[in-house]
Amino acid sequence: MIGKISKGTGFKGCVNYVLGKPDARLLTAEGVLTDSIQTITDCFQTQRMMKPNIRQPVGHISLSYAPEDTPRMTDETLVSLAKEYMQKMGIRDTQYIIARHNYQKHPHVHIVFNRVDNNGRTISDRNDCYRNIKVCKELKEKYGLYFGKGKDRVRTHRLKGSDKTKYEIYHAVKNSLGKSNSWKQFISELSKQGIKTEFKYRGKSNVIQGLSLTKDGITFKASGIDRNFSYSKLDKQLGENNNQYQQGIGMTTNNGQPVIQHENTYTSSSNIAESLVGALGGLFTPTFNNADENAEAAFQRKLKKKKKKRINW
Repeated sequence: MIGKISKGTGFKGCVNYVLGKPDARLLTAEGVLTDSIQTITDCFQTQRMMKPNIRQPVGHISLSYAPEDTPRMTDETLVSLAKEYMQKMGIRDTQYIIARHNYQKHPHVHIVFNRVDNNGRTISDRNDCYRNIKVCKELKEKYGLYFGKGKDRVRTHRLKGSDKTKYEIYHAVKNSLGKSNSWKQFISELSKQGIKTEFKYRGKSNVIQGLSLTKDGITFKASGIDRNFSYSKLDKQLGENNNQYQQGIGMTTNNGQPVIQHENTYTSSSNIAESLVGALGGLFTPTFNNADENAEAAFQRKLKKKKKKRINW
């Protein structure tokens, strides 16, 4: 069960959308004459004038249910759930209509209600998005409705803006994981799909503590896209630890963490080795000679001499 809330300024367009489709059926109504779309609109508009200064008197809610719940979703059940939903959302003592659409696989209804109630007061929309999520969850648990499993069921073609980009990254990561057995390959696969990968480090250390992904100029924490996309879980799922990743590009530290002094962003697999080698230089090929040993010995003798002086004094 998913509720989607919107508000508007005019009843005509909303009622036309809800009842004007060929497959639309009016299930129930309260406080309006149902002879035609025009009479319904006129009734809504008349009551709306009890508070003429309200900017958005139109309330519109779509309640959608999973295809798995279809056998249970009779007209009577849909009306009962819609009314209980409205009560929990504080939509009371006002005009409304409830209509059913059948053009999609999942059962769903549309509620149009007047935000100016029967007493001329405004029905509050404060925190309605958060309350909507809470009420839908309560009803799903109460009636044993189907809980969708994960983000794969989301119809991404209907999303816009950052939400659309987020789900595009989600599917790209899942697709890339299926093709990759190393971080190097995984980053390369994401790069092919226009996604930039950036590791987050703890302070100024070389310890990786997070991961972010960027597409079309929009950046998300990997764990914010999906909990299974945290750095540690991705690392485990790829079947390799950081030591194996660095072996693929030729460098490791003592603790197996990648060392990057100047550049923490991998834009493609082709330049990973170059950026790391350039940053590391010769850190892991130290040389020792006799001069170094003599200097160390002299330093230790001087230190012992100072200690002896303090004791004598």
